[in-house]
Amino acid sequence: MKKFQKIIVAFFLIGIAGACTSDFDEINTNPTRIEADQATAAYFFTKPQYKLFAPDRYPYWRAQLIHADRFAGHFTFGFNGSWWTDGLGYTYNSGYTDAAFDWLNGAYGDIGLFLNLTGTGGELENEYMYAMGLILKGIYFQLYTDTFGEIPYTDAGNPDVLPAFDTQSTIYQGVIAELETAMSIIGDATTTGDGVQDIGANDLFYSGDLQKWKKLANTLKLRMAMRAYGADGASFAATEITEALAADLLGEGDDALIEKDNEISQWNAAAYGDVWHNFGGLGSKWRVGKPLIDYLRNNNDPRLSVYARPAVGGELLLPVPEDAVEQKAYDLMLQNLTDAGVAYTEEDVTIDDVDQKKITMPEGSAYIGQPVRLNGFAYSFAHANFFSEPAENIVEAKNAGEIFNEVAFSAAESFFLQAEAAVLGLSSGDANALYQEGIRQSMIMWRVVDADITTYLAGEAEATLSGTQDDMLEQIYTQKWVAQYTDGFEAWANVRKSGYPAVLADGITDSDIYESGSLNGAYPQRMRYGNSIRNTNGTNLDAAIARQGSDLQGTKLWWAK
Repeated sequence: MKKFQKIIVAFFLIGIAGACTSDFDEINTNPTRIEADQATAAYFFTKPQYKLFAPDRYPYWRAQLIHADRFAGHFTFGFNGSWWTDGLGYTYNSGYTDAAFDWLNGAYGDIGLFLNLTGTGGELENEYMYAMGLILKGIYFQLYTDTFGEIPYTDAGNPDVLPAFDTQSTIYQGVIAELETAMSIIGDATTTGDGVQDIGANDLFYSGDLQKWKKLANTLKLRMAMRAYGADGASFAATEITEALAADLLGEGDDALIEKDNEISQWNAAAYGDVWHNFGGLGSKWRVGKPLIDYLRNNNDPRLSVYARPAVGGELLLPVPEDAVEQKAYDLMLQNLTDAGVAYTEEDVTIDDVDQKKITMPEGSAYIGQPVRLNGFAYSFAHANFFSEPAENIVEAKNAGEIFNEVAFSAAESFFLQAEAAVLGLSSGDANALYQEGIRQSMIMWRVVDADITTYLAGEAEATLSGTQDDMLEQIYTQKWVAQYTDGFEAWANVRKSGYPAVLADGITDSDIYESGSLNGAYPQRMRYGNSIRNTNGTNLDAAIARQGSDLQGTKLWWAK
């Protein structure tokens, strides 16, 4: 896909094409004139889409990988050879946090520009494009507030004021109201117009299919209402849930995905491979987390082989433990192999007069996740070849092969939200059927073959809801978390809202080999505000902190469990 670069230059080519004439004076006086029937805001929509879900390498690395994907328990650092322990991110670092905050804080500019151009009276007015802009705005603000908490919303984009921060309740209700406006504007329309007024290929999600955008808006409304449900002062949520369930939601074939561009620079739009390959060596690479691998492997989930690769294994040399803490770290690695069902041997060897432990295990045959939040004491014993890497097409380099799509919103989540509503008694839907459809849609998106999907749904206990209401909610939230692989911000929000998987949400208590970080072992609940907002809007920031709680990673957001 070459959309990102081509669409940027296309806007300028419109004017040039119309200037090819024999009239030298006309060319000389207005060489880049855009005729009225050629002007369109379509070319301004692509950038805010990819900057939100595939930003340049700096925030992709420091926001998504260092924080969200790892707080979600999907990815880990801290194996021997990594540049960091797996405490990175759990210990506050202003440089990493500032990169994440500045990315999200600045991302509204392009969205606001598009809305100004397409809204009533705008220079490139188009009500249907405006509706799409409102929906993208909603996606943006939901991501932004669920990462930091209170943020400027009502005053966002107003150049005449220092924007006040809004409560999350205000933001949620405001976004939902704008989503409803967008859906009303779209109505039965299918395109944004004819000719250059058809946003078409400039839309990276749905190629301009307005009915899919309408379903996306309604499913986002359901996501936000379900997340707000049960929070203090969220009396609006139940009504919004009922309304959303009565309208069209994302279904099969409606995944909002961004095809990765193989040619665009990583400094415009990045992919995992831009970090995996371009930082150099083993240091910046990562492994797949133990909670995810264990769940997939222990339940015979066919997504295991499309999410990860078997551990390299072989003959691995480890230092001899010298004290009780090192022995604990060493024992953890062996127990991890046992948990994965790996047959291994252990022996004492001396190489170049250095006593070592040699662990011999099968090569490339076992899926093994790395324990999450390993600290420096465990580092030496966490051999890189003990653990599974992400699947090849997730970390593929550009121009080297297929790269898996960027996930903006999945149809699978739509069904898990509907299943959750049914279990909570908020609808009369068949909770188990909806739950199973969520699993099926996730597997379809990840290209699992039909036969394997059928076998899993028919034969695995985790594919059927059972037990108490809490038991069923745990199943739904856990499957949603599994389905949100590579969508770390949503997976992290899912854990914070539900408390599942508990192995993540409960944090750590053993600080000998796990990283307590800035949270004294607790699970991260938010990211801290960036220093830029402190320097430019400190008074309003202080008011937000006074309402929300201390500007710390452990301060729970309005909707959190």
